[in-house]
Amino acid sequence: MIITDIQYADVAQAVEEGFSKIPKRLPSWLFYDETGDRIFQEIMRIPEYYLTACEYEIIQMHKAKLRRHAQADGTPFNLVELGAGDGFKTEILLKEFTEHKLPFVYSPIDVSASVLYQLEDRLNNIPGLVVRPMNSKYNEALKLLSESELRKVFLFLGANIGNFDIEEARAFIKSFSSSMQEDDLLLIGFDLKKDPRLIQAAYDDPHGITLDFNMNLLVRLNRELGAQFQLDQFRHYPYYNPETGMTKSYLVSQRDQDVYFEACDKHVHFDRWEVVHTEVSQKYDQTMIRKLAAQAGLEIVDHYYDCKHYFSDVLMKKIS
Repeated sequence: MIITDIQYADVAQAVEEGFSKIPKRLPSWLFYDETGDRIFQEIMRIPEYYLTACEYEIIQMHKAKLRRHAQADGTPFNLVELGAGDGFKTEILLKEFTEHKLPFVYSPIDVSASVLYQLEDRLNNIPGLVVRPMNSKYNEALKLLSESELRKVFLFLGANIGNFDIEEARAFIKSFSSSMQEDDLLLIGFDLKKDPRLIQAAYDDPHGITLDFNMNLLVRLNRELGAQFQLDQFRHYPYYNPETGMTKSYLVSQRDQDVYFEACDKHVHFDRWEVVHTEVSQKYDQTMIRKLAAQAGLEIVDHYYDCKHYFSDVLMKKIS
């Protein structure tokens, strides 16, 4: 059974708050409705989007090491995954853990209920696996999970940490660390700095799939809030800054226009070439990763890389 926490009111509030800012912005979790989930799964299969293949390789190569770390003293634990998606990569670990009979419960957390249903379906083939999905934002789910006395192994894969800018990531990991116990572990996936052209192509692929992903955000607002966005009046524009390591994605209004929202009975004005900031994807180097961990009171237990060193999964624990 999926515990559901995302409501219509959350969508309306996020849009109202985001469009009142300068520049306008929308939170990236709005991408993930049923259609957005399907499009993102297409993105993960295109060659330009290297992140998924790289992390899949890492987990496949290092699953035994990760199992030994998770196993620790053999006590039961809760495997908690933030931003679980459809479980494509995590399935490797789940099979490894169950085949070696580790005593654990898997708690995937995601803002999309539809993707959690997909995850449950794909994991039905793993004997003995106990799955307790939670359709929620991270903070709310972690509050519920903190009531459990089980040791926890946290997964934050897929470069989801990159959805925060540096200051937000520092604050999030620091607050996260403060709730961790001495024996808890945290595995974070970091997309690493590399050839800027490779990164740019991952967010602006020639097949137009990333464009469809961004435009679907407006489709969702039309459907759920009665908005009247004309999709051909907006463009998708991503930008990577190799100095800071930050990728930003925007929707750009191609003309002066007012968009009516039936749900709140109001118009929102967009100037010609005005941008709506929809997503951040921060890239890291080793110095940045070490600093992020240290500022959160965490020590690095191990680094894992794909063969090209495009990506790294980093295992951390609290400094004792």
